[in-house]
Amino acid sequence: MTQTLSHQEIHYNQARASLQQALSWYSSFRRHWNYPPNPELQASVRKDLQSLKSALDKLEQKVIRIAAFGLVSRGKSAVVNALLGQKVLQTGPLHGVTQWPRSVRWTPASGKVHVELIDTPGLDEIEGEARAEMAREVARQADLILFIVAGDITRTEYQALCELRKSHKPLILVFNKIDLYPEVDREEIYKQLQVLGTGSSNRDAPQILSPDEIVMVAAEPQPVPVRVEWSDGRVTEEWEMPPPQIDELKENILKILNREGRSLLALNALFQAKEAEANIAKKTLEIRQEEAEAIIWRYAKYKALAVSLNPIAILDLVGGMMADLALIRALARLYGLPITSHEAGKLWRTILISSGGLLIGEIASSFMLGIEKSTAAATSLFESPAALATYASTALTQGGIAGYSAYRIGKAAQEYLEKGCSWGPLGPSTVIREILAQIEPNTILARLRQELS
Repeated sequence: MTQTLSHQEIHYNQARASLQQALSWYSSFRRHWNYPPNPELQASVRKDLQSLKSALDKLEQKVIRIAAFGLVSRGKSAVVNALLGQKVLQTGPLHGVTQWPRSVRWTPASGKVHVELIDTPGLDEIEGEARAEMAREVARQADLILFIVAGDITRTEYQALCELRKSHKPLILVFNKIDLYPEVDREEIYKQLQVLGTGSSNRDAPQILSPDEIVMVAAEPQPVPVRVEWSDGRVTEEWEMPPPQIDELKENILKILNREGRSLLALNALFQAKEAEANIAKKTLEIRQEEAEAIIWRYAKYKALAVSLNPIAILDLVGGMMADLALIRALARLYGLPITSHEAGKLWRTILISSGGLLIGEIASSFMLGIEKSTAAATSLFESPAALATYASTALTQGGIAGYSAYRIGKAAQEYLEKGCSWGPLGPSTVIREILAQIEPNTILARLRQELS
């Protein structure tokens, strides 16, 4: 237990440091170096900067948000009430009793964790598109999702479950209203839920949900008749409301929160930060597109000129690589993305490898031409002045190849800078990968790691 808590603290501190660094960087005007502030860009990324700040604020509040989703009449509000131990939210037989998300604080008996329970409208109600968008926003803010069903999963429920799985949040499938089913039918439905509840057709994914991921409850059991015998000999029948069967769900939630609560908070904040940084990068690339094109062409001409004029083959190779790295750094500075020289080098190697050998082939061809050019230069100086023509022709060809490869590297770098904007050891992508690598196989986060992989 001590070791698990220690890992949770490490995950929490890593996420907090990552968000603090990101917010400090993206809020600073210095990130664009000597480029003048762009009012259009500043207005465009304002919402994403606020998203970064809200992710950090939520992390520091240490409140775990659990959102209840499901179709109408599945008992979402009843489950929340049963967890609270009192009827705070309205329930009823009519569809659409819950019209908008409502949050209530839940302090479990242990008192060790702070929880916010969020009840949501049914995912299949009238005006469902607007509410579906609202549900996606709630799912984005949640750390743990309760998907509530009341029997066999319908096609609509399965589609909704698949959509919620895309939010990359741990999910517990809650089979409610089990008091309405005989024991045999209940067990049969449970077995089906274990398979369908994965919400995935991926053959590599686990085929069934673990016991921590599916729980059977009766949040608001139906009244049962009770025979009452009076002292005067009268016998009457009254209706009695049984207590909720919710203890197993409570225990599962508390076990998850105590074992993985801080890690859940950390991952959710990091995913939110990663999304915000990706949006910032995308918008920045769009607005700075013309300036980026000018930079790419400028470095392509510089590289072509330097390589064609240099008579020493090995210096062509080194100089060309330095020009490519300078181009990547120049683009990163224009976009205001945090990338060091070391990370620029890693990106350069990634681009070469991902090009399928084309860029490597171009560099090799350029190097071979450089050797031919060096030989022609030596010959022109010491044996035959006629070799100058060969030297000039080779230099022009080599320069053209070098300039074209620089242009292609610049265009590829644009794409990578947009998609891989979480650079460095504290970047959200890096920290998410490190946290998931440390997750134990018997935890609810283990499925999240498998779904992401």
